[in-house]
Amino acid sequence: MFSPTWLCFLFFQFFCAFLATAPTSSTTDTLNPTESITDGQIVVSAGSSFALGFFSPGTSRYRYVGIWYYQIPEITVVWVANRDNPVNDSSGVLSVDGNLVVTSHCDRSHPLWSTNVSKSSNTTILQLLNTGNLVLYSGGDRNRILWQSFDHPTHMWLPGLKLGLDRRTGLNRILTSWRSEDDPGLGIYSLGIDPQGSPQFFLYKGSAPLWRSGPWNGRAMSGVPQMTQGYLFSHDFVNTIDELYMIYFIYNSSIFSTCLLDDSGSVQRRTWVGVNRRWNTFWSVPGDSCDDYGHCGAYGSCNIENTVECACLPGFQPKSPRDWYLRAWSDGCVRKRSLGCGKGDGFLKLVGVKLPDTSMALVNMNLSLKECEQECLKNCSCTAYVPADITRGGTGCIAWFGTLMDIRYYTNGGQDFYLRVDAVELAAQARKDKGFLHKKQTVAILVVSLVVGVLLFAASVYGLLKKRREAIEKRRQRRPRGGLLFDFTTSSTNYCSPRTNELEDNGTNPELPFIELDVVAVATDNFSPNNKLGEGGFGAVYKGQLFNGKEIAVKRLSKNSGQGTEEFKNEVLLIAKLQHRNLVRLLACSVHEEEKMLIYEYMPNKSLDSFIFDESRRALLDWRKRFEIIVGIARGVLYLHQDSRLRIIHRDLKASNVLLDEEMNPKISDFGMARIFRGSQMQANTIRVVGTYGYMSPEYAMQGLFSTKSDAFSFGVLLLEIISGKKNSILYFHEDPMMSLIEQVWELWKEGRALEIVDSSMGDSYPAQEVSRCIQVGLLCVQESASDRPTMSSVLFMLENDTKMATPNQPTLIMKRSLKGHDSSTTETGSCSVNEVTITVIDPR
Repeated sequence: MFSPTWLCFLFFQFFCAFLATAPTSSTTDTLNPTESITDGQIVVSAGSSFALGFFSPGTSRYRYVGIWYYQIPEITVVWVANRDNPVNDSSGVLSVDGNLVVTSHCDRSHPLWSTNVSKSSNTTILQLLNTGNLVLYSGGDRNRILWQSFDHPTHMWLPGLKLGLDRRTGLNRILTSWRSEDDPGLGIYSLGIDPQGSPQFFLYKGSAPLWRSGPWNGRAMSGVPQMTQGYLFSHDFVNTIDELYMIYFIYNSSIFSTCLLDDSGSVQRRTWVGVNRRWNTFWSVPGDSCDDYGHCGAYGSCNIENTVECACLPGFQPKSPRDWYLRAWSDGCVRKRSLGCGKGDGFLKLVGVKLPDTSMALVNMNLSLKECEQECLKNCSCTAYVPADITRGGTGCIAWFGTLMDIRYYTNGGQDFYLRVDAVELAAQARKDKGFLHKKQTVAILVVSLVVGVLLFAASVYGLLKKRREAIEKRRQRRPRGGLLFDFTTSSTNYCSPRTNELEDNGTNPELPFIELDVVAVATDNFSPNNKLGEGGFGAVYKGQLFNGKEIAVKRLSKNSGQGTEEFKNEVLLIAKLQHRNLVRLLACSVHEEEKMLIYEYMPNKSLDSFIFDESRRALLDWRKRFEIIVGIARGVLYLHQDSRLRIIHRDLKASNVLLDEEMNPKISDFGMARIFRGSQMQANTIRVVGTYGYMSPEYAMQGLFSTKSDAFSFGVLLLEIISGKKNSILYFHEDPMMSLIEQVWELWKEGRALEIVDSSMGDSYPAQEVSRCIQVGLLCVQESASDRPTMSSVLFMLENDTKMATPNQPTLIMKRSLKGHDSSTTETGSCSVNEVTITVIDPR
């Protein structure tokens, strides 16, 4: 028997279920006092653009009151009422009784959501407008709005909605994201306007800023160059005593467009494309890493088009150089020199930038741009200025008095920005501008001359080039297998093409450009000692800068060096035809009588040995960066051995011949001693042994035999040097030789203490298993027998994969035995060296 209470409960549940399955009905755009709608019923705006009713997002079973586009088949909710208090089933009711209230039909006494209007009345009327705005009016007076959804937006910014502040009431209209696609509850992302300084929008994750729009410049927000007046949209920015907001409108009311803050923290401008039945995204922010707030720190600028996106502003340098090299830019930059406070200070114009954070900037709309500059110069704390409104020639003034944060460059868009710098920076910029003007004048003269001359000499040049190609092809057919890359009798003008005096990086010229000696002399300031980067066995290397601003490294071969015409030609044609990210790029050459020079791309971080063997700089290389360098070198050597058109043996692989670019990527250089193999050739010999003791394999040093395994030996030595920070030098004290690096590693490895060789500057911040694997790879490479050593493809596989490896045999002591009893710098057969200088030894077999 059922008790009366139980029967009542069953009837109540049945009644709720009956309501939930009631037929769907549509009403007008208005709810009058005491009227309501239940789940399944909707209110449609007069123009049929929007609908109001209950919905379930995604896979959720909960029910929410929301507004969505009525004519779009893909349900797109633009506003949610009870976003944090859903109805558990389909018994929801939306009613008007002074306020707008959401309840469950099964529990009308406990509202889930309400407008909470204090001055409501029994004559309150609710209307859904065709703009998507839900309005609560006082009685029949449509001019007296008690409440409207446009004052309480959720995640969508609709046309006509004022996003911003009502300073009279304190109302702040902001967007807040959903928690997820299935949960419209209050999420962690918000978009709102910051009224401080020159107002701008901020996107927050919690309380942390993620992105900044920049200030309004009269046309758009500085950080949203896509926000332009077009045939679809118009934007207005209002900043008065009473209100501060932005609003936008759509010219064609039949077009549906909105601005969405999604649950991932992305702000998207979207428009519905009926033909394709999908939302088309016009733009979204954040769009890239440069959009991240403060990505490059204080006084840093971001340019996503650059290989390294962060750079210091002119006149500034990294606050923490070590972190900057490691791409940790949060510390930003500091001034190189103090400002003169009016004594020589001036302004540099930066073009196409997103203005710095204007929260602490001062705005004066009564100043002209010139007056703005003068006022900024008078104040020693003023660091930059811009016009507040770029329309009508630029009016008003925004001036910064402190840190400049969150600057980026745009390829298209942005605006001019005037940065305060000292007299030294102004002079440096003036020299650059003068050089650029001189270049433009020179180019104009050259163009005129070429136009006049090209018609006269085109036929003769074509004939000469044709004969030259035929001669080169004949020499190529006569080239011996396993020899150097071209004929020893080739003239200099046949391997340096005299086509231009500037480097044109278009990749279309199959021959290496030739640069006149006077151009190189000017670029290096007549080979000034101040521009000298270093000196090797074949001569000095200088830094230079061409008229077009391109930085270069000039290798000036010594007349008394071991690299003669043969080696010079070999390096020219060999590197010019090699293309790999871990091989240094040869840009041009220069030959004048006895002067022979090679022009390379400039490597700002010089060579690897300047880091790993330097007590102060080795700490800049943590294990992750060292490992990346090791793998990069291995890939470069593998390309030479296997992936290039010809199998190439470098024969002089060492730390000083590995250069580091601005991102610390390794690039193998110095191919003067390189040899090529053709077809299936695997080994060759020579009576002229060249290389560097400490890196030379035993079979090459003693017998002149070289192969890809010779380079593998050199790589193994280099790998152990990178790990340990020590040179593989062979030193002697009287008659007792000291242990080389290879011997030290071998002894420690046998005793299970190989990690003791790791460079102490890294501390304990390295993965022991990965380092141990690299040490074992190094020992496999320096085994005495060439057949025991792995190929470079195997080396790369072992480095990048935690795989089982062979046990290395004891490395050779052949180098020590061969030198014992001889002077450390000479032999009976030729000159040699043990101090990183390339040597040549004549060793008859």
